[in-house]
Amino acid sequence: MAALAWTCYHNVVANDSDRQSDPTRFGTDAFYASIGRAFVAMCAFVPVLFLIEFFDKLSGHRLARDGGIEPHRIEGLDGIVFAPFLHASFEHVLANSIPLILLGTFVLADGGARFWLTTIFIAVVSGVGVWFLGDGLTVGASGVIFGYLGVILMRGVVGRSLWHIAVGLLIGLLYGWQIIGVLPNDPDVSWQGHLFGFIGGLVAAILFRRRRPKPVERTEPLALGPDLT
Repeated sequence: MAALAWTCYHNVVANDSDRQSDPTRFGTDAFYASIGRAFVAMCAFVPVLFLIEFFDKLSGHRLARDGGIEPHRIEGLDGIVFAPFLHASFEHVLANSIPLILLGTFVLADGGARFWLTTIFIAVVSGVGVWFLGDGLTVGASGVIFGYLGVILMRGVVGRSLWHIAVGLLIGLLYGWQIIGVLPNDPDVSWQGHLFGFIGGLVAAILFRRRRPKPVERTEPLALGPDLT
């Protein structure tokens, strides 16, 4: 019985240690550390967008013209790669900065490799949607931002995480006015990029979800003591 009690105690301690080291589990030290690192990384990235816009303005917005997505034109396909880094003005960069930092933080906190795969997938889906259905030169990171929102919401569903659902809904409420960006109601807003970015985020959350390890089944009977037969 003592051996059984020690085994149970050891398993409890080991499981608790595993939970505390899981960066995806809300409330653990690893979770807060992961969020902190991701927040710093996103805050460091946003000034890069302002720097790019600075050089774009010096060039007379040639960078945006050459690197934006031009719908239905073969030479405009390279914009799928460059457009998320380019903006129409400093005000455009500023408007995208806060939601990019907030949403990007929670997506990045789930892992660097998963973050890059997710971001690339969203940018491609959003960019292709703009190229097929858009009607003018398109630049900006808003398609990726809407994709991140889709990722967070879908992660809550596929991972059964109330934390991700709550974060997605909270940020959606804080920036609820941007949700209308998925509707074709403003000729100066690429609703195609927003809509396809959001769809890309939903799909990316499923494709790049974290696989939970299957529980190990015990195949041998637990020895409770010496065989007295």
